[in-house]
This record gives sequence, C-alpha cells and structure tokens, in this order.
Amino acid sequence: MRAMVTGGAGFIGSHLVDALLDRGDEVAVVDDLSTGRRENLEGALSRGAAFHEVDIRDAQRLHEVVAGSRPDIVFHLAAQIDVRKSIEDPAWDAAINVGGTINLLEAARDAGVKRVVNTSTGGAIYGEADVVPTPESVPPRPMAAYGQSKFCAEAYCGWYERLYGLSSVTLRYGNVYGARQDPHGEAGVVAIFCGALLAGERPKVFGDGRQTRDYVYVGDVVAANLAAAAHPEAHGAYNVGTGREASVLEVIAALRTAAGVAEGEFEPEFAPARPGEVQRSWLDVTRAHAELGFSADTDLVSGMKPTLEWAKAGGA
Repeated sequence: MRAMVTGGAGFIGSHLVDALLDRGDEVAVVDDLSTGRRENLEGALSRGAAFHEVDIRDAQRLHEVVAGSRPDIVFHLAAQIDVRKSIEDPAWDAAINVGGTINLLEAARDAGVKRVVNTSTGGAIYGEADVVPTPESVPPRPMAAYGQSKFCAEAYCGWYERLYGLSSVTLRYGNVYGARQDPHGEAGVVAIFCGALLAGERPKVFGDGRQTRDYVYVGDVVAANLAAAAHPEAHGAYNVGTGREASVLEVIAALRTAAGVAEGEFEPEFAPARPGEVQRSWLDVTRAHAELGFSADTDLVSGMKPTLEWAKAGGA
C-alpha cells in the first residue's frame, strides 16, 4: 500500500511512519520542519521513505506532492498544536489547522486517495464537559482556539465525504506522550518533567496538580491509526485514549517509579493555576474498542520507561 503521513517528521507522525514501513508500505512524508525534526526520520529515510518539505498552507505545492505520490491512504497529522499560541493568535492557528486541512482534502480528492485518517484532539475539543468520561456524542465546547480549529477541520472532513465521497475518519487523541515528544501542548508536560528529573530539578505544577487528563502512550496511538485505516466502514470521530484519567501528581508519581527515584524526591514545585485550564479531561473510548477493535494497553509506568530512556539519550 502507498501511504502518506503529513506531519511525519513530528513526534507521533514519525512513529507512525516507522510502523507503516515495518508492515511493508511505501511511505511518503510531508512536513515543513517547523516543529518536526529531520532526525526523527533518519531510520525511515534509510529504509526508503520519501520526504517532502512542504507547508500544508501551500496549496499548490501540496497538490503537486500528493498527485506525484499517488497515496492510497493519507494519515493527516500536520497541525499547529500549541494551545497558548492558538489563543494569542487564533487566525494563524486556523490558517494551519483549518486552511491546511482543506488544502490536504482537496489534494487528496483530486489524486483519488481512497481514505483519509484525520488527527484531532480529545484533550482540547470537549472543554469542561458535563459528562465524564466523555463520549463522542457530547457536543464539543473547546476552551482554546486550537480545539476549535481541530473541530472545524473535522467538519470539513465530513463535508468532503458527503459532497465528494472522500472516505475519512477522525481520531480524537487524549494527551499523547512518549519518545520524540516536544514540550508543546498539554501532554508535553511529560517531556518537561523528564527534562526536570534528569536535570535534578523539581517539576513545576500549575494549580494543585489534581487536574486530570487521559495520558496515552504514542505506541497505542499508532495502533489506533492502523486500526482506523483497516476499517473502511468506520466514519466520524473516535476517541483514542486509555479510558482512564490521571492527575498531574499521578504522572509525577509514575515517572518517579519508572526512574527508581525514592518517594520524597522529585517533589513538585507549585505555581498559580493558569486561567482557562480544563480541570478534567477523561475520554470514553467505548466506540473505538467496539468498532475498531482498539484498546490502549500501556499503563503510565510502562510508558514512562521508554520515554525516560529516550530523554536520557539526549532526546528531550
């Protein structure tokens, strides 16, 4: 199969590229390297992956690359993910996450792509949900422009499917962590904490540390993408997470355990809470399990170990 991964030099995308190559796919990568790293693709490029340095806002160039690559399936991960920057400049955020997605969908339609697996956010899209764990049926009420732009991009995927028959599915990720992660986005706290631990510093916690997220290991997210690609009957949005909530304090405890640090060490340093921060984010993953056969089985401590090893090797 010919596959394309936009944002393929990034944290999650590069892991997906590796998995696609492992199963024998022909892979093309699109990334503008604004946050992605070429070194994330060193192994993939040596195994035959093609790399195209393209900004998804450049409709003409993107169209040329998709047409030339002729992918059967596109995994769309290219995005602006910095929550704080999205609030400061929502138009810039939308130009990438909405405009860039439209460019990708248009190029995919013209090239005869069979299916698009779109990446969205479960961590930022629902806002302060009245129902927790939160299923896909709960109307999104994002607190950040980032969540709003990803919700709009989802709607365009649906529109292209209704109007043109372009098959698509959206995966709403929880807070993804793992090797190659940069500190942007809410799940970036794991990368930040790993850096603090290795530097002998205390982890900074905003608020009381009891705010929760659904932290999901990157390997499980890759598995969800492959499952969504393998189920062409699946449409609409699917939450992708563990189905369990964990507080920031629990993340610190898991990292402490993974590193073999004694209790009483690596204690948090508290700072004032950040305004507008969602207090609970916990995904109901029933639909993904029932319809895609997907479950995220990596617990926090097990996921922290390879993440910390990567950081020790100079990754973070």
